[in-house]
Amino acid sequence: MAPSKKKHAKNQASVIPGGFTVLSLQFSSDSAARHSLYVKEHRVRAEKSSHRPLDRTLFVLNIPPYCSEDVVKDLFSQFGSIQSVELRDHPGSSQEAGPKLSKFFKPAEKQGFKVGYVVFQNSSSLPAVKSHPHDVPLVVCTEQRPVKTGLQKWIQQYTDSFIQPEQLQQKVDSFMEDYDKHKEEEAERQKKEAEEEQEDEEGWVKVTRGHKGAKARPHSEAANQRTLQREITKKKRKELLNFYTWQHRNTQKERKSLIC
Repeated sequence: MAPSKKKHAKNQASVIPGGFTVLSLQFSSDSAARHSLYVKEHRVRAEKSSHRPLDRTLFVLNIPPYCSEDVVKDLFSQFGSIQSVELRDHPGSSQEAGPKLSKFFKPAEKQGFKVGYVVFQNSSSLPAVKSHPHDVPLVVCTEQRPVKTGLQKWIQQYTDSFIQPEQLQQKVDSFMEDYDKHKEEEAERQKKEAEEEQEDEEGWVKVTRGHKGAKARPHSEAANQRTLQREITKKKRKELLNFYTWQHRNTQKERKSLIC
């Protein structure tokens, strides 16, 4: 059977099963080899992160190691203004809840192909990417945007590995300021919770109604300790009352026996 001679039509996008559009990537204008990127609109129902709006986020597969976040941003900026670029080893949900660590405190990145999430500022950029002709490659290395590879890249990575004490101190100070601010906010929140719990002499707690739709707050450690202390006090009172009751009954029995 003769091999298929079907080719992509010129000036047309190439779409494969799964809804992915194939983009051709070329390292430089004089490179003979080409690389393929697979892109599609990011639509994950479980994704609730505001960092990846479903109508403006492009999911990219097969990003080569020589493409950094800055390079990817420059490549796709021709389709519209870009809000953010995120490269990962594997697809996954956004980690917006966690603090963004400095490069000084991150483990060494794995070298290899990546997946990416490109967030545009306008939703009209996504159709522009998906309709890009397959035979028009995206060029990585240009005169305006030189990309180092091989020995030059290793030398640059070695030079960047040296940590300047002033920069490190600045990052540490900034991290500690954020940490102290977080602890102060937590202490203020616990103090406010303690003030809202108004106890009377009998140990009752006044419960105030929150605003509509508010979720119940978990008990803080201080609140749990106060509850435990109240239970211990009640138990001691009950034991003391039982002792007085028994003593009173025993005294009455002794008096009756003497009279008889």
